[in-house]
Amino acid sequence: MIQSLLIANRGEIACRIIRTARRMGVRTVAVFSDADRNALHVRQADDAVHIGPSPARESYLVGERIIAAALESGAQAIHPGYGFLSENADFAQDVIDAGLIWVGPRPDSIRAMGLKNAAKARMIAAGVPVTPGYLGEDQSPERLQAEAYAIGYPVLIKAVAGGGGKGMRRVDAAAAFADALASCRREAASSFGDDRVLIEKYILSPRHIEVQVFGDAHGNVVHLFERDCSLQRRHQKVIEEAPAPGMDEVTRAAVCGAAVRAAQAVNYEGAGTIEFIADASEGLRADRVWFMEMNTRLQVEHPVTEMITGVDLVEWQLRVASGEALPKRQDQLSINGWAMEARLYAEDPAKGFLPSVGRLDILDFSTSERVDAGVSETDVISPFYDPMIAKVIVHRPDRAEAAAELARAVGNIMIWPVRTNAGFLTAALSHPEFTAAIIDTGFIARNEDALVVRPDANDKLWLYAARELTGNFKWTPLNGFRLNAPGVDQLVISLDGVSKTVDLQSSAHPDPLAGGIGLASYACDGGLAIIRNGHSYLFQHQMRGSGHHSLHDGDIVSPMPGRVIAVEVAAGQAVTKGQTLLVLEAMKMEHALVAPFDGTVTELNVQTGAQVQVDALLVRVEAE
Repeated sequence: MIQSLLIANRGEIACRIIRTARRMGVRTVAVFSDADRNALHVRQADDAVHIGPSPARESYLVGERIIAAALESGAQAIHPGYGFLSENADFAQDVIDAGLIWVGPRPDSIRAMGLKNAAKARMIAAGVPVTPGYLGEDQSPERLQAEAYAIGYPVLIKAVAGGGGKGMRRVDAAAAFADALASCRREAASSFGDDRVLIEKYILSPRHIEVQVFGDAHGNVVHLFERDCSLQRRHQKVIEEAPAPGMDEVTRAAVCGAAVRAAQAVNYEGAGTIEFIADASEGLRADRVWFMEMNTRLQVEHPVTEMITGVDLVEWQLRVASGEALPKRQDQLSINGWAMEARLYAEDPAKGFLPSVGRLDILDFSTSERVDAGVSETDVISPFYDPMIAKVIVHRPDRAEAAAELARAVGNIMIWPVRTNAGFLTAALSHPEFTAAIIDTGFIARNEDALVVRPDANDKLWLYAARELTGNFKWTPLNGFRLNAPGVDQLVISLDGVSKTVDLQSSAHPDPLAGGIGLASYACDGGLAIIRNGHSYLFQHQMRGSGHHSLHDGDIVSPMPGRVIAVEVAAGQAVTKGQTLLVLEAMKMEHALVAPFDGTVTELNVQTGAQVQVDALLVRVEAE
C-alpha cells in the first residue's frame, strides 16, 4: 500500500483526497502556489511544498516542479485530482519514469480516449453505441458542410480535443454552418492547439447520463451505476444526482454494460467516467443513449456515486494504484437510496454569474449534510483559480426527499461578503420541473431569468432589518449580532439604493420571525447583511430625512483583477437594464459588466486596455 502521497492539485479535491488518505494512514504532501500559501489544503496536509507563482500555468500546470516536489518530499505516489494535469498522458508518463506511482489510468489509456474522434472510432469497434455523426480525416469546410447536411440539422460542431464546453457550436441551418465552423475552429486552436472538429447530430431533448467505471491491473472492470448531470449552464454541470431519474432496469443494464465494454476496450485501470447523451423526448430508452466521451480521472460529482454505493472512490484509487484488486465484484455493488450534489460557487448570478473574489468574513454551512469544501472562514477566494467554494451532497431514501433536503441545506448557507450562487441553486432545486424530473441540458437556459431573480424584500424583512439596526429587536438564536442604539419609533434604512421609512412599532408584524421565515444576519459594511434562502440583502442605516444613499447599487466595480478589453458606453449616456457597459478579461474569460437598472452613466473611470484591481470603481450609473 502507498505510504506517502503527493496531491498535484488544490482546493476542494485536494482536501477530499487528504481526508481519505488520513483515514488510511497515508502521509500526504500538498503543493501550493504563492496565492495558496495559507490555503486549507496546505494546512490540512502533513507536509507542503511551494511550486511557484500564483498563475496556474506557472505552478500547478508545471509538471516538472510537481515531480521535483514529490521526490524532494519523499512521496511515493502522485494523485492528480481533477483538472490541471489529471488527463495529461505525458505528465502521467513522466511521473512513472521518475520512479513514482501514478494514481490514475495508464498513459496509453488516457491517450486513447483523449481525442474525441479516435475515441469514438474505438467505441464503435467495441460495440458501444455512438451519436450519429462524422469523424473523418477530411477537414475541408466543403466536406464538413456536406456531412452536416447528410446528418440533418440541427448538428453540433465539436473540437476533437475539446472539453469543458469549449470548442462547441450548435448549428440549426445550413446558412449558419460556415460562420459557426470558423468560430469553433478559432476557439479550438486557441484553447487546445488543435482546430480539428467532428460533427454530431444535435439531440433536441438531451439528458447527460454518465457511468462510473473502475478497473484494476488484474483485468477486472466494474461499473458503479449511473449519474444524471443534465442540469448544466453553458456546458458546465451545476447539480448532479444518482441514480438517473426514469432509468429502468433494462436501460440501466444496457448503458452500464456499454460503459464496461468501453473501459475494457482501452484496458482501463483506476477511476473513470463514460459519458453518454440520451434523447429523452420519449423517456430514457436503451436505443436512444449514445457514447459521447470518457473522462480518464475522478469526476467532481463522484460523491453522489459514493453515497448510493457506500464506496470511497479515492480509497479504491489508492488501492488499485498500489497493485491491489478491486475491493468488490459487480454482484457486490448495488444502489441504495438517492443522492444529489450542488456546486456552490463564488459568483453573482444577478450579474451574469461573474466570479466574486475576496475574503470570506462569514462562512457557515449550517448543515449536517456532507460538505466537501476547499476553504474555511477567513480564507480568500482568489482570482487565479476556479471559484468553487464547496460541494453540498445529500443522501435520502428517494429523489423527492433528497431534492427538498438539498434545497434546504443550500438555502441555509451563510457566506459574506463574497457573493454565491446559493439562491440560484435553491431556486433550481425547488423548481416544479426539476422536482417532477422534467429535466434536460436546456433546463437552466430555459429558466435562467427566473432562477437568478432575488425575491423582493417584503415588509417583514424591512421591519426585521430596522429593528436589528436599532438594537430594539429581541435576541434570537438566528441573530448573528446586536447593535446598540437609542430607541426610536421610525428609522430610514436603504436596500439596493432604495430608502424606506420603517415603523418600528408596527402592529401588523409584531414578530417578523413568526411563521418560520428562517434567516441569519450579520453586522458588516456599516449595515446589516441578511442571508435568506441563499440570497443576500444588505440593509444600511441612514439619518431620517436624509436623501443620501449609503449604498450605491449603480456602482460597477471590478469583481477581480483584470484588463478592460471593451468600453461600450460614454459618460452621460442613457443605458437600459442589462445593457453591456464594458467587458473585463480575467481568469482566462471575458466578463460583461452590465447596467443594473435603467439610468444614466454619471462616471466612467476606465478606457480600453486599462488594467484594474479588485473593487476598483469602473462605472457609476444613476437610476432614472
